[in-house]
Amino acid sequence: MTRLRTAPPRYWLVAVVVLFFVGFPTVISSFLASEWTQALALAIAIMGLNILVGYSGQLSLGHGAFVALGAYTSAILAHHYKMDYLVTIPIAGILTGVVGFLFGIPALRLSALYLALATFALAVVTPSLIKRPAITGGVQGISITQPDPPQFAKDTFATITGTSMTSDQWIYYITLFCALVLFWLAWNLVRHRPGRAMRAIRDGEVAAAASGVNVAGYKTLAFGISTFYAGIAGSLFGLGTGFVSPDTFPVALSIQLLVGAVVGGLASIPGPLLGAIFAYFLPIESNQWVPSQTWIPDQISSTVKNAGPAVSYGIVLILIMIFAPNGIVGLIYSGYVALNRRLRGAGDRETGQVPSDAQTV
Repeated sequence: MTRLRTAPPRYWLVAVVVLFFVGFPTVISSFLASEWTQALALAIAIMGLNILVGYSGQLSLGHGAFVALGAYTSAILAHHYKMDYLVTIPIAGILTGVVGFLFGIPALRLSALYLALATFALAVVTPSLIKRPAITGGVQGISITQPDPPQFAKDTFATITGTSMTSDQWIYYITLFCALVLFWLAWNLVRHRPGRAMRAIRDGEVAAAASGVNVAGYKTLAFGISTFYAGIAGSLFGLGTGFVSPDTFPVALSIQLLVGAVVGGLASIPGPLLGAIFAYFLPIESNQWVPSQTWIPDQISSTVKNAGPAVSYGIVLILIMIFAPNGIVGLIYSGYVALNRRLRGAGDRETGQVPSDAQTV
């Protein structure tokens, strides 16, 4: 009990957030649970990109290609080889992580700009490559049979809500469990030696190498871990949608991941979750911002509506760069520090004490 009373406030905040996401499917529809499943899968992919960009300082504009690799790995194993889809999730993550690790070896010779261009080229050619082999289903894609909830999950859900659990709600809990495990692993990673080494490389490769950090090893390790997360996210994304096709993983997906990482806050653990919620639901909501005018021709009206998400991304990024250069997490933390300092100052004035950080002349 003593340890619980002395626990830092952020631990209580994490517990409240976890309880919120655990109980969320009990008060929303099955369709909304499916949408939040995709948002959580996007958060996992952004967490992996955050490890690469935010902690190791390597820029990737093609992470959507690794998400596609993870999704198709699970879809092929489940559809063609009749493997249990839950078993394919770690397989997709490991395979994608190995591919990303191998891709990171030649990427060591590239500067930051050329690495970004190389990964962007990978995202551009991936949809065309997926259409070629017959095993991927070509342009028609692959349908995935979503698993039914186990009996214990149905009974528990029915006891709490009085309704039967659907496949979408069960997949939501699978995705939430994977997200909690992977976010916990990322939190432990950045707190120990690998995380410190990656931050040292990000801040200065020469200084890191002079301090004994294996720059090549940690940069490729960051690529492997990042793509492992992308593979898990792709597998869960395919399971949540029940279908994968080349059009599911356009170039815009890679940009969406990067936007989510920047908006949420680079080099932070809660940032990817906030960024994923923002990046996933912003295009959906922005389509409602464009009013339908009967006097506008149909072609122009459709063009304006299709430009809504792109314009929203641009406006939000500009506002973030101006008002919150460290993302939503950085903005919240700055507000908390300012509020705490103001409250401390008010308390010190009431007691007649001078704040400890005040400078006296």
